[in-house]
Amino acid sequence: MRTRRVLVLLCVGLLWPAAAAAERLVLSLSTNLVAVGSTYTGARLVAFGVIERDAQTVSRAGPYDVVVTVRGPREAVTIRRKERLGPIWLNRAQQKFVQVPSFLAVMSTRPLTEVASEIMRRRFRLGIEAVVSAPEFTIERGVEDDPFRTALVRLKGRERLYFENPRAVTFVAGEFFRAPIPLPATAPVGNYDVEVSLVADGIVVARRNASFELVKTGLEEQITEFARDRPVLSGFTAAGMALFFGWLASVIFRRD
Repeated sequence: MRTRRVLVLLCVGLLWPAAAAAERLVLSLSTNLVAVGSTYTGARLVAFGVIERDAQTVSRAGPYDVVVTVRGPREAVTIRRKERLGPIWLNRAQQKFVQVPSFLAVMSTRPLTEVASEIMRRRFRLGIEAVVSAPEFTIERGVEDDPFRTALVRLKGRERLYFENPRAVTFVAGEFFRAPIPLPATAPVGNYDVEVSLVADGIVVARRNASFELVKTGLEEQITEFARDRPVLSGFTAAGMALFFGWLASVIFRRD
């Protein structure tokens, strides 16, 4: 009896990788480099993907769903809560977040509540709420932490840096899909990660990653490099230019 059970487990173990690899994603971005110049007002990328299935893939009961998650450069953020103390308001409680995406966008074929269960969404970080609820965001996690996470999402949302679009991913033909990725003018420069999850019958069956970079070009890049490499000289230069233009303005607009 024990030998038979071992044989069954071995057979399942051998067949499982084949079943897990039944669907495969092929992913490509319209560009891997976004240049930020003096006239930059935002950009728009497009993620293209194809679902590949082998001959042994079992037919799914429902249609495929695709969730595209874009994460910007990581940063540390401190959220403070104001409390009233007599006639004035003071910053009292605060929460420090570490390794927070400076930009977070989630696009999908339909609302995430219809795509997968809450357990599945939290496990695979599908959606802004699932990403922000991750325990690694803060050093200490507790019940009192939730209002600060909500405030973080709200503040980032005001700057158009955190957003969801439940109808952005569309299937163009057959199993070929596209997902536009809008980047606002406030998006920080740096490396961006694009993660595409394929969901079938409420289960994530495949995932694929890509990346692109947002970089400054032209005069903006030169000024940034100069300020970073020579901060002291950059400070004196800025102060000198301010004094010069102030003197020049006083000469031009002097009243005799």
